Amino acid sequence: MSDKYKKILMVLIPLMIAIAMPLIVTDNYFRGIFIMTLIYIIVVLGLNFITGLTGQMNLGTAGIFAMGSYTTALLSTKLGISPWLTIIGSIIMGLIIGVGLGYPSLRVQGVYLALTTIGFGEIVRILISNFKFTNGIMGIRDIPAFTIGSFSFDDKLARYYLYLVFVVIMGVVAYRITNSKWGRLFKAIRDNYEAVQAVGVDIAKPKVLAFTLAAIYGCVAGSLYAVHMEFITPSVYTFDLSTTFIVMMMLGGIGSVPGCILGAVVCTILPELLRDFGNWYWIIFSILVLLVILFRPNGIISFLKTRKKSVKEGVK
Repeated sequence: MSDKYKKILMVLIPLMIAIAMPLIVTDNYFRGIFIMTLIYIIVVLGLNFITGLTGQMNLGTAGIFAMGSYTTALLSTKLGISPWLTIIGSIIMGLIIGVGLGYPSLRVQGVYLALTTIGFGEIVRILISNFKFTNGIMGIRDIPAFTIGSFSFDDKLARYYLYLVFVVIMGVVAYRITNSKWGRLFKAIRDNYEAVQAVGVDIAKPKVLAFTLAAIYGCVAGSLYAVHMEFITPSVYTFDLSTTFIVMMMLGGIGSVPGCILGAVVCTILPELLRDFGNWYWIIFSILVLLVILFRPNGIISFLKTRKKSVKEGVK
């Protein structure tokens, strides 16, 4: 079998599993978990642009996620705008955030950039907790569902497949960008920042672009989250959530689109499967994460790559 067909199968098999999963597992609670998994996949795919590919630590992703959620919630509940159109509003918000964070990132790096993004996330959380028009800590309720004509995606099965379409589209875009000249430039900045500057490459555009892509993905995911939950509150968008997104990316495979998807799936679904262990389940999950990070620093996806390499060597 040629490499081309192998790549097609590597995409089709996980996609078929994703399509079949909510039909096999009919419990609405787990269908809700599957929907949250899809939302987190989009966030992590965006985070991968700035942290995974460009090597700039972003610990304020929860703030970006919140801005997308509140954009959709406010536009749909206060102004009566269709949730579909609020997605456009979230994309515009992502552009603003990306430029707003991207240009300061040209002046600071490393721990200073990490602190800057933490500050951004906390400022967003504090503001939405205190503004009257965001309803403060009480949050925003009755966020409408997506509709097409008379059909509403308020059923979890229908909503799951709608969100799966979002994941496929944004996953393909992420993969194409990662393997484009921009993706290669992102990686060059990550691997040897000084060398890229030394050869006269303008690093401003790629760094701002990476932040902008991350912000757009985060805001779109935030919009989908708001519509799914129908109720949002500032207590969700904490620093803990930002670090969870980082863990998802690192666990799956930093810099890898399939790795990000795998990391989000594992980090969202595995804790639910471990709940039978009672209070021990977070300890067990944390130990598993540490073992992967220690012995497989390139993430779970590296297991598959190693196996693929071993098979090729065996054939030779």
